[in-house]
Amino acid sequence: MTSGDIPVLTRLSDSRQAITAPEDDVRGRTVTDRSGNELGKVGDLLVDEAEHKVRFLLLEHGGFLGIGEKKSYVPVDAVAEVTEDRIRIDRTRQQVADAPEYDPEIVDRSEFYDRVYRHYGYAPFWGTGYVYPPYPRLPGQP
Repeated sequence: MTSGDIPVLTRLSDSRQAITAPEDDVRGRTVTDRSGNELGKVGDLLVDEAEHKVRFLLLEHGGFLGIGEKKSYVPVDAVAEVTEDRIRIDRTRQQVADAPEYDPEIVDRSEFYDRVYRHYGYAPFWGTGYVYPPYPRLPGQP
């Protein structure tokens, strides 16, 4: 796979896109695994610039006051439930702990995204026949 195979993803906080209704913004919400164990918080969302769809949650976990904190991408496909204060994913704490760790110096992002999707066992969003999951949505999405 080459970087031309997948769309450009941008952090929502770095884009021109905005979430108009505060209750629709999942950033800062607690993320739990399928058993209800707390994993961390949603630090940001990675949005497909062309389709304006969320592709990954940027999960911030571990550390204390930002020191030693780790960041992991979780495909939006893993989101099983969204409530006012929590997002539950359909994976275990161990699966998240074993996921490829986010590194801002990654040169080939397409390879990293592919590794993340394979780790979680989902077909990648740029593949043939991909169906967008129901959570989360940016306002105005069907």
